[in-house]
Amino acid sequence: MLNRIFYVLAALVVVAAQQAAAQTLNVATVTRAPFSMTDQGAQTGFSMDLLGALAHAQGLEVTIDRVDQFPEMLDAVRSGAADLAIANISITAAREAQMDFSQPIFASGLQIMVPVTDSGRPLLIHTLFSADIMVALGVAFLVLFVGGMLMWLLERRSQPYFERPLKEAWFPSFWWALNLVVNGGFEERMPRTFFGRIFGVLLVVSSLFVVSVFVAKITAAMTVEAITGSVNSVNDLYGQRVGTISGSTAAGFLERREIDYQGFGGLEPMLTEFEAGNLQAVVFDAPILSYYTSHHGFEHGRLVGPIFLSENYGIAFSTGSDLVEPFNQALLSLREDGTYETIYRKWFGWRN
Repeated sequence: MLNRIFYVLAALVVVAAQQAAAQTLNVATVTRAPFSMTDQGAQTGFSMDLLGALAHAQGLEVTIDRVDQFPEMLDAVRSGAADLAIANISITAAREAQMDFSQPIFASGLQIMVPVTDSGRPLLIHTLFSADIMVALGVAFLVLFVGGMLMWLLERRSQPYFERPLKEAWFPSFWWALNLVVNGGFEERMPRTFFGRIFGVLLVVSSLFVVSVFVAKITAAMTVEAITGSVNSVNDLYGQRVGTISGSTAAGFLERREIDYQGFGGLEPMLTEFEAGNLQAVVFDAPILSYYTSHHGFEHGRLVGPIFLSENYGIAFSTGSDLVEPFNQALLSLREDGTYETIYRKWFGWRN
């Protein structure tokens, strides 16, 4: 009798232990602020807070396996090494064919980030200080200076204005030539010698050419700057040094649009290259870029243009997992009782 009782109790202990073990889920994730990250060793972020609420609602325990690369996280789900994965995982047709997803947990999309220096100076000021304009200005001043000094040489014995020694004549002569080009000259300082008058006429005519070239240079430089020096939309990405994360939905979008890009294995190396000035634009998930620019990268990057290619994040499960339906039900309950909204506001503020 005692043996039977002992076996029954032992069996109950084994069953209880198995049930307890079944209630502990192995969760794969990757660091992607503000969705999944660590703070002094604690798991934090929107997705991690939501996971905690979902596990609590179902009486589950979770262990977190934080991997280095995004593909590693998805591979852990595909292989069954992880019961589920959560971070900023976009629900796509290709991924749906390889794993199961929960209902959407976050509405997202792609956006473009460009260096702050693109907007650090107004376009006109930036253009005026370009190399082409500086060269044009230098040539114009040289022509005016040489023209003024030649006029001094021709008129210094006939026109009182030019009766100055060489060391005092350079600026008045330059000033005379500048006023000749800008204002048409001074009536009382009209050249009096034959060669002085001929040269004055030639200087006025040639000045029209100099001014035309200068205006054309400014116009051309501003046009080139407007075409190649600024990224404000997807169409401006062509010909730019664009970066994104390899294998991401952003990479797929750029490939479909035939936009050349540099692919990175993770977020950190991409942002490092961006901060070093080696990328003219980054295309990636809008909330991640927004968090970066507002918390860490406000000195380096700014967001431009609207969010495009709207997509939803979800929780990834192995194909046929029995966990999908319980998690969906728990997610609906969190939305209904306001828990989801509380977590959302904690990380993203009030919705528009």
